[in-house]
Amino acid sequence: MALDTTPLGHNVPLAERAYRIRRNALLMGEVQGQGYIGQALDIADVLAVSYFHAMTYRAEDPHWEGRDRFLLSNGHYAIALYAALIEAGIIPAEELETYGSDDSRLPMSGMASYTPGMEMSGGSLGLGLGIAVGIGLGLKRKNSASRVYTLFSDGELDEGSVWEAIMSAAHYKLDNLIAIVDVNNQQADGPSTQVMAFEPLVDKLEAFGWFVQRVDGNDMDAVVAAFDAAKSHPEAKPRMIVCDTKMGKGVPFLEAREKNHFIRVDAHEWQLALDALDAGRTA
Repeated sequence: MALDTTPLGHNVPLAERAYRIRRNALLMGEVQGQGYIGQALDIADVLAVSYFHAMTYRAEDPHWEGRDRFLLSNGHYAIALYAALIEAGIIPAEELETYGSDDSRLPMSGMASYTPGMEMSGGSLGLGLGIAVGIGLGLKRKNSASRVYTLFSDGELDEGSVWEAIMSAAHYKLDNLIAIVDVNNQQADGPSTQVMAFEPLVDKLEAFGWFVQRVDGNDMDAVVAAFDAAKSHPEAKPRMIVCDTKMGKGVPFLEAREKNHFIRVDAHEWQLALDALDAGRTA
């Protein structure tokens, strides 16, 4: 395994950050030979913008009270968030090789009690947005300027608890809450829109009282603009960014798989995936 632990400076292009997040995720996937790699590749651009453009935090002090909070509702995306936390310097790069192992701080589903920078434990879906509402209310009562971000998946729109949280956030006018929904149209039981139709999603969210934007989640400029608009929106309402993404983004043979919700990759294919990612970086 070729592990690059070279620290980067501050003026690094977001595209390079996203490349390194994808590469970290592939290297972790190689450790176990399987995982939620498709999601890590599709959401890397959003994570790059979150951690290297939008959010305030201290890598050396993950519990700093003044930090913005990032809640991973879809706990099976943990490999993606670990990849970002490693890139941000919150988790040492050397721990990448422990992914999914006994006693690792990087379990296959996110655990707040184990992992620096992990704000909530994942597993059961549909909980992150409700927890984010509670944290947002708490920050308001503390007169804190911090924001709470939460990432959840389109499959979680099946859950009634998500819609309760959507109503609550609007009711309490939580303008310190920025939610991101990853619309990759895949979940364990099939295409998300066929398991439980949720369109027209933007219209529904706006009707519930949110400021909503819909963007190509793999278009870095569009994602940056959406985060900036979410942070600067003047109305006292919560903000939602609907991100349409491509599973396996950056690795063409993974993008082309019909089903890649959970990927098992043959041993020789990990290097092929890394080579494809490198080729896209230099193209």
